[in-house]
Amino acid sequence: MPSRSAPAEPVTPDPPGSIDRPLLTQSWLDVALVHWAADPADVARLLPAGTRPDAFDGAAHVGLVAFRMHRVGWLRFPGVPYLSRFPETNVRLYSVDGNGRRGVVFRSMDASRLIPVLFGRIGFGLPYLWSRMSVRRVGDTVSYISSRRWPGPRGASCRMVVRIGEPIGEPTDLEHFLTARWGLHNASFGRTMFLRNAHPRWPLHRAELLACDEDLVAAAGLPAPEGEPLSVLYSPGVPVRFGLPSGSPRADA
Repeated sequence: MPSRSAPAEPVTPDPPGSIDRPLLTQSWLDVALVHWAADPADVARLLPAGTRPDAFDGAAHVGLVAFRMHRVGWLRFPGVPYLSRFPETNVRLYSVDGNGRRGVVFRSMDASRLIPVLFGRIGFGLPYLWSRMSVRRVGDTVSYISSRRWPGPRGASCRMVVRIGEPIGEPTDLEHFLTARWGLHNASFGRTMFLRNAHPRWPLHRAELLACDEDLVAAAGLPAPEGEPLSVLYSPGVPVRFGLPSGSPRADA
């Protein structure tokens, strides 16, 4: 059985393998990725069993990621347009498990469609929350607005505005670390699961954070961010495939 201290897999800008028979397909569009440094101790207590904080230069990170979900489908079938197209805003952390698999851990996933929220919560144990949301682009400026409806804390909100800058030819090591994540860890049905994803290499742009008034990070159990973010990026988006979930080693493995 793999050791809990197995080294983390390399960070690669392209997925380590293809997903030929996807469980889920979707696209993430107009993606804003805003990150702050975080204390690994604050992150560790919020991660699923069998995972640990994935740190870069000794620091953990918390991401506020807003985007438009588009064409969510099952088993290669296209989704129903109304239910498969909606704004979403995630608070996410970065994890590595005993197999060395790097991933993300979602602390909250605000979305504007109730049926996908219920399905994500009941079917996968994901922390989806129903919110009023909008994403609007005018020229090179994109605004993301959300206000939580259910299950709470009711009224937790985010207003974020970014200005899109120049395309990035070669992302930095930190930018690869924060964006090239080929799976998610999630506690579901009494065990920690790993759900692989694959998509083309991120087309990234520099971005400027014009406004950020949010309390989603604090509502997710983390200290509220202080100061300017460490990284602000924008992407026009990518098509994504998710494979079948697999288990992660126990913390005491």
